[in-house]
Amino acid sequence: MRAKRGTGAAALTAAAALGGLAGLWTWTAPGDPSLWRAAPGAPAVEAHLLDNGFHTDLALPRAALEARGGPLAEAVRSLAPGDWILIGWGDAKFYVDQSPIHHRLPDGARAFFRPGNPSVVMLDPAQQDPGALFAEDGRRAFRLTPEAFARIAARIERSLDLSGGAPRVAAARPGDDARFFASRETFSIAHLCNHWTAGVLNAGGLPVRPFRSIVSAELMAAVARAELDTPAARD
Repeated sequence: MRAKRGTGAAALTAAAALGGLAGLWTWTAPGDPSLWRAAPGAPAVEAHLLDNGFHTDLALPRAALEARGGPLAEAVRSLAPGDWILIGWGDAKFYVDQSPIHHRLPDGARAFFRPGNPSVVMLDPAQQDPGALFAEDGRRAFRLTPEAFARIAARIERSLDLSGGAPRVAAARPGDDARFFASRETFSIAHLCNHWTAGVLNAGGLPVRPFRSIVSAELMAAVARAELDTPAARD
């Protein structure tokens, strides 16, 4: 009888664990289609999501970022010329380092599995439109309402470490216009680069599946789904 009770308890525990994992896998942080997607002919801010196969960046127009003022605008004004700003987030060491990947595997393990790693926000000026710089299969273009853009920019700004009163450059690469600003957030397997991008996009009204957003393809799919979710499609 005790063996049967023990087996039954183990089965219930396993079922509960599987149910919890299924819930995490399917959980969607709700968005707001009317906030996210600008209507045809309405005022809009052009934006792009860029995917290199495992990491995502946002491309936002420099003029719009500078026009809103505040610490993020201050950081953008300090950059080299470029009409677009590529924006990403990651571990303060692994993200910045561009040495061959096989040399960085131990540091990648540290970034993934050690909690509380320092992080940085990358701001990289680009002089060409992202549509000309990146292949279509690695890019999603979308038109944000001005309110969605404001919320996205505010969420990026909240990532900056402003403990010294202003954005602080934590790293730069020789011969590269990208600047890596100290972030107040921490990096680990529980909060990776694509999780950060998902949170930024969700602030602008995009529905995202946070658990699945560990991979870049999930974010590309989320933007594609939102672009198809027109009022006519919902009707």
